[in-house]
Parts: sequence; C-alpha cells; structure tokens
Amino acid sequence: MNKIKYFALFSCILLVFLSACSDTNEKTSIQLGEVTRSLFYAPQYIALEKGFFEEEGLEVDLQTVWGGDKTMTALLSDSIDIALVGSETSIYVYAQDSKDHAVNFAQLTQTDGTFLVAKEPKPNFSWEDLKDSKFLGQRKGGMPQMVGEFVLRKNGIDPHADLELSQNIDFANIPSAFVSGDYEYVQLFEPTASVMEKEGAGYTIASFGEESGRLPYTVFMAKQSFLEKDRDVALSFTRAIYKAQQWVQENDAEEIATLLQPYFEDTDLEMLTSSMERYKNQDSFATDPILDEEEWNNLKDVMDQAGELPDEDVPYDDLVNTEIAEEVISE
Repeated sequence: MNKIKYFALFSCILLVFLSACSDTNEKTSIQLGEVTRSLFYAPQYIALEKGFFEEEGLEVDLQTVWGGDKTMTALLSDSIDIALVGSETSIYVYAQDSKDHAVNFAQLTQTDGTFLVAKEPKPNFSWEDLKDSKFLGQRKGGMPQMVGEFVLRKNGIDPHADLELSQNIDFANIPSAFVSGDYEYVQLFEPTASVMEKEGAGYTIASFGEESGRLPYTVFMAKQSFLEKDRDVALSFTRAIYKAQQWVQENDAEEIATLLQPYFEDTDLEMLTSSMERYKNQDSFATDPILDEEEWNNLKDVMDQAGELPDEDVPYDDLVNTEIAEEVISE
C-alpha cells in the first residue's frame, strides 16, 4: 500500500473515531425556568458557573419566567423541562386535578428570603410597631406574602385588621413604589434590601426567614411524566445541584458573590457580599436537595393561615419525590 492510500485510509479511520467520540460526549439539553432572578437562588447559578451541570452531561438553558403562574404554565405546556419556583404552586396545580401534575424533587432554599425594611431607622424595633402602619406586601397567594402574614400573626398582628396592607403592586415595582409612596414598611428580597440601605431609602430591621422556620420555599420541580421517563436526567440534574449546595456551604460570602456577579450586573460586589452573608447566616440555602415531610407540613400551615390551602388533601407522597435526592446523597 503506497503512502497516499495509507494516509487516506488513516484519515477515514480517524474521522470515524472522532465522530464516535463526539456522539458519546453529546450533552442532554434541559430547559430550566426560574420564577425570578434572585440572589436567593445562589446554588443554581453556582452549578452553572462551576460547570457542575456540564460534568453531569447536561446543557442547561436558564430562562427567567417572572411569576409563579407563568412558570407553572411553561412547565405544564412543556415550554420548560424543570421549574425553580415556590412549592406552593405544585399544590395549586394538584388541586385543579391535573392529570400530569408537578412533582417537587430537589429543594434549593429552606427559609423565606425576605426582610422587613422600614423607611425610618428603628433601633428598638418591636413587631408591635407595625400596628396601624402602611405596609407594602407581596403578591397575594405567593410564598413571600403568605409567610409575611404568618409571621405577623405569630407576633400578634392581624395583617388585614391591624395595619393598612397593600398587595396590588407588581413584584418588579415594589421597591420603587415603597420609595415614592407613603408606605412605612415593605417586604423585600436581597440584594434589594441592601441596596436600599446603601442609598438611605430604607433600613432592614427584621428577617421573615428567621421568624418563619424551615420551609420548602423554592424547589426544583418537573412533571410526573418527566420524572418517570427521564429519571436519569433528573438524577444528573440533582447531582449537580447537590454539588453546588455543598460548594456554597463550604465557601465564604465574597467568593460566592464574585461568581454570581455576571447574573447581577447592576449590583456591586460589596452589596452582593453583604446580601450573601445575610442568607448564609440564617441558613437560607438547603444543604441537600431533600424536601422532608416536616417542612411540607409547615408549608401547609402557612398556606392554611393565609386561606390559600385547598380544601382537599395535598399528600406529601404524591407531590414530593425524595428518592432521587436520596440516591444522589447516598452515592
């Protein structure tokens, strides 16, 4: 065999080999929808930035859907494969007798993520101070508002009788409405609360997360059919999230904030770091993806007090899958 024929044959063999390798390394595409863009979801962004999804053979396309109802609509219509959203939305869907309901399979945050911000300094703050005040809350039926009302009642305040509660402002417009309006208190996420403090427009005086206890506040969920058909994909996804949860647990606030900066370009590193410290100090980030039954029952209590819990039972075993998370942790 002459050299030309030899090299031609070798080139063909090489191309076939490379093609086979390329097919072997193909990644599974996942459409992931988050209910909003929030520093509260730090482990999710860490999984993206540290390449944990890629290590699991996943190519994750993250999109912000802006709103729990829109996120669930996207999930149920197959516009996204996995949703990061408050677990209460799975209860609402289940109550509508959905044939292919949403199932919670990996918990991301385990406390409420909002803080009570006052327009004036309150060095000796007491929850009693809120009585007869003008309070700008979150959307009715959403987790922030339900937890807010739960905490107020826990501290002896009827949110609909003891203060002037406003719930008619869109989530994105709440900070500006507080600054420009005559509201005395507002319920805000980070880093918005820290930014408002820096600008002298508000003062963070209490944490709803510390007051309300452990909750499945934001959870990754997928349709029941997806978890049955693509269980291996769900395992890989959960494995990446678990790696990120451990990484967040083991690293300091500034290092985490530095990696998250591309997701919050309008917020400086100092603000991101202080916000991250607040969340880490109150153990807001779940250290593993298991949603346990005690947290689920706490969620149902919060919803019940807010008058949002459906009359029919919302069974933990139907709406929560812990097998995937348990398998990942046991590996």
